Amino acid sequence: MAELIDGKALARALDEQTQADVAALVAAGGPRPGLAVVLVGDDPASQGYVRRKIAGCAAVGITSFERRLPAATTQGQLMAVIADLNADPQVHGILCQVPLPPQIDQGAVLDAILPDKDVD
Repeated sequence: MAELIDGKALARALDEQTQADVAALVAAGGPRPGLAVVLVGDDPASQGYVRRKIAGCAAVGITSFERRLPAATTQGQLMAVIADLNADPQVHGILCQVPLPPQIDQGAVLDAILPDKDVD
């Protein structure tokens, strides 16, 4: 027999636990977790996804760092942003929203994110 799962209730419980974990970490003197989200271009679906990620971070006490770049961004410019985020001690995770514009080598960009900061 199949079991019905209440996804909304499960999501709320996960958010509450994450919020409590973040608060405990900060109260113990640890750093407030930080997530950087990189969006290149103006794809509406990607913009919505990024908005939800940033709102989710705020809801649980995680600092978000948003980097929005124009669709004409070059490979080198994006790689420089990734390098800066890799080096930033306040950034504990990096999410580069895909798809990327055609002039960008998506694999190279994703490979440039440090493994310990790669949230995907």
